[in-house]
Amino acid sequence: MSATPGVLRSVVVTGVARRGQIGDVIARAFAASGHRVSIVAKSIDDAKACAAEMRGDRLDAHPFACDLTDPVAAAELARQVLTNAGRVDTLVNVAGGFAMSGPVAESNPAVWAQQLAINLGTAYAATRAFLPAIRDARGAIVYLASATALPGARVKNAAAYAAAKGGVLTLMRAVAQEEHANGVRANAVAPGTVRTPDNVAAMPTDAAFVEPESIASVVLFLCSPQAAQITGQVIELTP
Repeated sequence: MSATPGVLRSVVVTGVARRGQIGDVIARAFAASGHRVSIVAKSIDDAKACAAEMRGDRLDAHPFACDLTDPVAAAELARQVLTNAGRVDTLVNVAGGFAMSGPVAESNPAVWAQQLAINLGTAYAATRAFLPAIRDARGAIVYLASATALPGARVKNAAAYAAAKGGVLTLMRAVAQEEHANGVRANAVAPGTVRTPDNVAAMPTDAAFVEPESIASVVLFLCSPQAAQITGQVIELTP
């Protein structure tokens, strides 16, 4: 999606809390391409800090805070963003988090519930809140899934996370089918382990990673006119 002179392109990216994380890299890629970017974190301090860094790099960023596990809060976020930006063309659902849940027989139900809430619940609430605006723009939604949600993936001791990301893919397919007639496209990116500061610190020194910039490039493509015929698809990225 390249900026068109005289046409406001407004992008919402959730899960933008820290420099170098996936949401931050995606938001920067959209802003560097000339788009107005609304960044969403759970904490307004985190959102403001990321926006200030982006503005310091001459990128157009506008901070918002929301607990996206709460659909009522997500609806209020959409109202605030639309008041500020005027329209929303694109929603990129990055908000989430990873935790090992252990063997199912010994797992903590609280961890299971949390993984569903922060990965699937946030994507659902944000999608539901922004869909009316994206219909108006005949825009695009992209979901950040995971290779753990794909057939044949190793999910031992990580069933909660994998189930949540599998739910994200089902949500994406439902939106793609339901909203096709409204001109809305929905797709997903399913990367393997991503090179983030936290993952690098936790993984062996010889570990292979998917680069955040690779994810950002695919997301921008899926939101571009060149991908106008693509919806309901999952793109896997491997290290």
